[in-house]
Amino acid sequence: MHKSVIAAAAMVVGFSSAALAQDLTVGVSWSNFQEERWKTDEAAIVAALESAGADYISTDAQSSSSKQLSDVESLIAQGADALIILAQDADAITPAVSAAANEGIPVVGYDRLIDDPRAFYLTFDNVEVGRMQARAVFEEQPTGNYVMIKGSSQDPNADFLRAGQQEVLQDAIDSGDINIVGEAYTDGWLPANAQRNMEQILTASDNEVDAVVASNDGTAGGAVAALTAQGMEGIPVSGQDGDHAALNRIARGTQTVSVWKDARDLGREAAEIAVSMAEGTAMLDIDGAESWTSPSGTELTAKFLEPVPVTADNLEVVVDAGWIEQEALCQGVENGPAPCD
Repeated sequence: MHKSVIAAAAMVVGFSSAALAQDLTVGVSWSNFQEERWKTDEAAIVAALESAGADYISTDAQSSSSKQLSDVESLIAQGADALIILAQDADAITPAVSAAANEGIPVVGYDRLIDDPRAFYLTFDNVEVGRMQARAVFEEQPTGNYVMIKGSSQDPNADFLRAGQQEVLQDAIDSGDINIVGEAYTDGWLPANAQRNMEQILTASDNEVDAVVASNDGTAGGAVAALTAQGMEGIPVSGQDGDHAALNRIARGTQTVSVWKDARDLGREAAEIAVSMAEGTAMLDIDGAESWTSPSGTELTAKFLEPVPVTADNLEVVVDAGWIEQEALCQGVENGPAPCD
């Protein structure tokens, strides 16, 4: 009998949650751990699991959907009682969810959609993130030629973000105030791929670009690198995740906004949900859970956290929250916005 089944039975006879968690192991399958932000997520997950008395094991798929499948099999073989999966490919991950379900192991789809009702979907409101990105850029540049640097085509979040961006920009596009001169998905969300896409769009448009709506801080960094090479740094560029390098770019004036999704909150929530489900809690009984219909029409159980747009006007919020040290935020900044003035 799998430990998660034992845990559920123990709840019936009155064992305490704390006692159960000490016998639980939560496995985390990372898609691409090289990105800066996942280190923060991991630290939050580990801390929450330690607080609950549960063990942490993990794997890194290194941006390979096939490796992620074998990674999940490995986590199951190591005795994981619950899985947290940051999916590299929303479709390719389905066999892993099936393997977990066959063993009675609950799954948390972490940050990225796993379009399967057997996985609990935990993320920030990504359509609203897209709106926040577009609003911030639009406030700086309400007319002109826009470039849309999207996320990975294999990640549904890329299209959620793009939908939110379009909502904000649609009227200006319809009126002709905004012209989208280039749009591209970014394979694997990799900054180098975003930079290459941006370079190609700049070449095709003879550098006639006035704003860039990039979907995360990695793609924003690639776009800024391409712009800087052409002496165009400083035009509005969006991002998300609150990466330290991106926050420094905001202080320097080369990025307009990073929609901050506090990974500490997301990681803590994921760990707590994973432990709770491993102990037998039903998805809809998770605090804050709601029924949600995915774009494909799948009925899922989900929880959405609230993002915060960070611009030059409110940079102090990330310092006050202990997300970044003032020294790191203001490195190389002269006469910048508060708290770098």
